[in-house]
Amino acid sequence: MTPRVVFPNKVLPYLLVAPQLAITLVFFYWPAGQALYQSMLKEDPFGLKSKFVWFANFEKVLADPAYVNSIKVTAVFSLATALVAMSVALLLAVMAERVVRGKGLYRTLMIWPYAVAPAIAGMLFLFLFNPSIGTLAVLLRKAGIAWDPLLDGTDAMMLVVTAAAWKQISYNFLFFVAGLQAIPKSLIEAAAIDGAGETKRFWTIVFPLLAPTTFFLLVINTTYAFFDTFGIIHAVTGGGPGKATETLVYKVYNDGFVNLILGDSAAQSVILMVIVIALTAIQFRYVERKVHYG
Repeated sequence: MTPRVVFPNKVLPYLLVAPQLAITLVFFYWPAGQALYQSMLKEDPFGLKSKFVWFANFEKVLADPAYVNSIKVTAVFSLATALVAMSVALLLAVMAERVVRGKGLYRTLMIWPYAVAPAIAGMLFLFLFNPSIGTLAVLLRKAGIAWDPLLDGTDAMMLVVTAAAWKQISYNFLFFVAGLQAIPKSLIEAAAIDGAGETKRFWTIVFPLLAPTTFFLLVINTTYAFFDTFGIIHAVTGGGPGKATETLVYKVYNDGFVNLILGDSAAQSVILMVIVIALTAIQFRYVERKVHYG
């Protein structure tokens, strides 16, 4: 029977937890409460007058075709970003395990893009794929591909997905490398002795054992696509062309800080928070069932 551990000081545990609780209270619960309160107000652009309207702002937002479009755009963008970033990172991690010489240098170079700010990452891809002066855009035109993210919504979406995924690949790469290193080599060697090919060994042994890492990264990449890609979209497309890349978080900014529709913007931020919490809960509720630990 395991002896019960009793902490002698009754006050010290609360003092140790207090800083973290204070940070969470000040930087999460207080702003969330303010947003919820403001979402029920109708204010003038200067904030001089306000009227309590209960859930009228939510009804207005959910009935707005532009907001429904931003939900669709966010769904496509987040799914594509997570899929591209995770699949490419897994491929690079598997390739990194095969490198014999210079493995440390290879891994270090793979981590560098994560240090690039989102806005800078967006500008890099904007210069590369600019239809007028972009190096890769010129090559695409010479190959007969009509590329113009400034006018074509599909091209713009592909551009921001590529930039956002490139920014996140390094983060995913780190965790996939750690997951691959944790897999016992004896299992792979035993499968090789039994005659299993390299592809079969990956799908039947390596990938299932990476399930906990993949599940964790799925949650992280979803949150990243919803929130942390604002700088990329703002720098590259500004939500255009024709709102083709206006995600939920960018619409919150556009309505609140550009158009100064404060009540609608606050309502959108609350809806966005609920959507992300719901998606995370669904992932933990249903996706985690298929994750095998150990």
